[in-house]
Amino acid sequence: MPTQNPAPLWQPTPERAAEARITRFQAWAAERHGAPADGGYPALHRWSVDELETFWKAVTEWFDVRFSTPYERVLGDRSMPGAEWFPGATLNYAEHALRAAAERPDEPALLHVDESQEPRPVTWAELSRQVGSLAAELRGLGVRPGDRVSGYLPNVPQAVVALLATAAVGGVWTSCAPDFGARSVLDRFQQVEPVVLFAVDGYRYGGKEHDRRETVAELRRELPTVRAVVHIPLLGTDAPEGALEWSAVTSSDTAPAFEQVPFDHPLWVLYSSGTTGLPKAIVQSQGGILVEHLKQLGLHCDLGPGDRFFWYTSTGWMMWNFLVSGLLTGTTVVLYDGSPGFPDTGAQWRIAERTGATFFGTSAAYVMACRKAGVHPGRDHDLSRVGCVATTGSPLPPDGFRWLHDEVREDLWIASVSGGTDVCSCFAGAVPTLPVHIGELQAAGLGTDLQSWDPSGDPLVDEVGELVVTLPMPSMPVRFWNDADGSRYHDSYFSTYPGVWRHGDWITITSRGSVVIHGRSDSTLNRQGVRMGSADIYEAVERLPEIKESLVIGVEEPDGGYWMPLFVQLTPGAALDDALVDKVRRTIREQLSPRHVPDEIIEVPGVPHTLTGKRIEVPVKRLLQGVPMEKAVNPGSIDDIGLLAFYEELARKRS
Repeated sequence: MPTQNPAPLWQPTPERAAEARITRFQAWAAERHGAPADGGYPALHRWSVDELETFWKAVTEWFDVRFSTPYERVLGDRSMPGAEWFPGATLNYAEHALRAAAERPDEPALLHVDESQEPRPVTWAELSRQVGSLAAELRGLGVRPGDRVSGYLPNVPQAVVALLATAAVGGVWTSCAPDFGARSVLDRFQQVEPVVLFAVDGYRYGGKEHDRRETVAELRRELPTVRAVVHIPLLGTDAPEGALEWSAVTSSDTAPAFEQVPFDHPLWVLYSSGTTGLPKAIVQSQGGILVEHLKQLGLHCDLGPGDRFFWYTSTGWMMWNFLVSGLLTGTTVVLYDGSPGFPDTGAQWRIAERTGATFFGTSAAYVMACRKAGVHPGRDHDLSRVGCVATTGSPLPPDGFRWLHDEVREDLWIASVSGGTDVCSCFAGAVPTLPVHIGELQAAGLGTDLQSWDPSGDPLVDEVGELVVTLPMPSMPVRFWNDADGSRYHDSYFSTYPGVWRHGDWITITSRGSVVIHGRSDSTLNRQGVRMGSADIYEAVERLPEIKESLVIGVEEPDGGYWMPLFVQLTPGAALDDALVDKVRRTIREQLSPRHVPDEIIEVPGVPHTLTGKRIEVPVKRLLQGVPMEKAVNPGSIDDIGLLAFYEELARKRS
């Protein structure tokens, strides 16, 4: 693996590496806490896992985390699940997110952009005032620490204000994007029983208005615990009967009061995709998210005052929560509410230009769509302020690295990152002081003992294995909601290797410390004992101009056989004739493995995804194995449930 592309695509200049916050942190930690002064990032990372408690203590000091009562020790219990972080400490996440208001009140905390693509600022002072007003209103409505507050909202400033006000009072935030249907939202919100619902009347996407008032009315009927509804009139409609107006609850000039809560007090509930059942309701803590995001955003992403942080996301994806945490570092956060490709595929690059984004995050799928569409961002836009383009959602194929390097800027830091909703952070990804190699994530994150293991639990280097984390991370879930005995939490991550987090991804850790993600291990392709991730197949096949998107499934059959079909959605004008079939087979044989040439190549009307845009492999596999639709998939978790009828019918014909 490491010898395939020994020359890096990019490496920081000595000046850039010296100025990086992670470099300054290492020098400071060497002086104060015994971190290695030499050896660069690899030495710092080794220290951060060998001296886990000292490392996290150093993080809290470096970022001046305000503990209103001190902690007894950094790690009271390090067993997983159940690690106990900073016992005795109290603090408040929202207090840290608004600290810059005292120093830079008139500078923008948020830049809001819609499909008009004209940025509108919200200053730190105004953000703090609105949070203070809304927090007081929530207290007046009887919201107490631990109560759940929900949002049916797009990526707009009101969503940020509602999250921070909820955290300020010690409430527990949870949100869904307004393109989620009522059933999808109820599958999530009914689990946590919110007492307040923030909801828009509709949203704009792709140049059209989408009225959601009927959906909101259904949510109100089906959520009996909701005591108050706050109406946010994005489309200009009047508040429904009994609802409060957003303008009324955010109008007072009130300084925010921050409830001091225990370190492990719930901050928010995130949800797994829920493709095969009810989504897991993942609870993360105020303190755990605070320190993990300070580390990830302040050190790995190198963000601070003067930066502008843009990541294309929706409120239904963990990346929105991650984006909002940019405020912790004093960074201006760019919120885009709209279609990622409106009015054309290059829309996100135009937003980066108009907002002066210094750190631009998007999906690997968007990068590859730009490549296929012939977009030229560096030629057509002033992206001189963009220092880093980061991607997530799926592995960025090697062609994506090359395209960003060629079409944005040659001295561009490209950060492919990988983590999960489960930790609301990255296991591996951005390091501003390390080189970037094509197709690889730069390194494991600080304080993250990331390893690749074989089935026996032995570590692997330069070989594909299971992604495991052998030491606790502060942002790991404190629990799942409605999982009283912890069995669902345990079974999700700890049933394969006791006491060790198994994430469910295939990875390679190279001998130089970089990381390659191969896709989900629970949908791994295993032909004649040779394992391959689906991401490797997609990367090769979707280079072909005739293939818009693909889905590969490995199906173990009752007679011991193994059927591996490749489903392809073609680009307009393409035909799945013998020539294209041969081209696809030859591509996989020559670029990947003769063993992983598919048994059949089948044209499909489309590839189904989760609501956050990830291909659903396991539910399709279950359908092909003959599992009934109602047991194979949760329909509320799919972007286009109608697409599954094709796979269901195919299974019926094959049975």
